[in-house]
Amino acid sequence: MWYQALNFFFFAFHTLFTLFNIIGWAFRRTRKLHLVTISLTAFSWFVLGIWYGWGFCFCTEWHYAVRRRLGYTDQTRSYIHFLILKLTGYNANMRLMEQATLWVFIGALLLNLFYTFLGRKSGKNR
Repeated sequence: MWYQALNFFFFAFHTLFTLFNIIGWAFRRTRKLHLVTISLTAFSWFVLGIWYGWGFCFCTEWHYAVRRRLGYTDQTRSYIHFLILKLTGYNANMRLMEQATLWVFIGALLLNLFYTFLGRKSGKNR
């Protein structure tokens, strides 16, 4: 029962965290928090990734540990791939998912930085 609750929590939390990383830059009130969450993601992927492999996510690792305890063996390298597979049944190309995830991440980060720092100077900080 406890592990089922954790499994549900990770599905909800990690999915919302990911969605916030994608769109949190778009709202002036959430840009600072977005910069924190996207920085945590970058730290996990690129710093912890030095030791655990590029793109390492501690949230994914914890979620997969819970799923292993529940007897699931359906984990993939990419949480985005895993999420699409679970929600739609579509088994997308792993390399494509990883590349798309990286480009969306870079785009969201750059948009945040633009609107937070450069947009302020040019008066475009909506």
